[in-house]
Amino acid sequence: MTSSVEKRLADMGLELPRPATSVANYLPCVQTGSLLFTSGQLPLRDGEFVATGLLGRDLDTAAGRLAARWCALNVLAQAREAIGDLDRIERLVKITVFVAGAPEFTDHHLVANGGSDLFVEALAEKGRHARSAVGVAALPMNAPVEIEAVIHVK
Repeated sequence: MTSSVEKRLADMGLELPRPATSVANYLPCVQTGSLLFTSGQLPLRDGEFVATGLLGRDLDTAAGRLAARWCALNVLAQAREAIGDLDRIERLVKITVFVAGAPEFTDHHLVANGGSDLFVEALAEKGRHARSAVGVAALPMNAPVEIEAVIHVK
């Protein structure tokens, strides 16, 4: 049975990707009690980066928003893998969005909106969350954006 979250994604023309496997000594998700913590998710589609490089140098803000959207989809894919059914999400509590940008880039919050908007579109009111958008000099494998999440589950 498809969850209502996956149906909303399908209505938007989106499908959850296969969850990425860990490439080092960490787990993609850890649940403690009713909280699910995801490791940082990169902007992967079919195992390939949708974009690489620094915002403000190699990529514009629109490309960063799209990358953040794919990070958010990968967060949901990891959550589904961990809890089985995205309808078990009670609330997306908080996300942290890491944005790799050139020193003069200051639109981290606009890039982060790509992920935030996807979560609200997919999870409706349960997707409204607290957020930090953090500028960094570089991310693993030259990714422009990485998103981690804390999710309250039933």
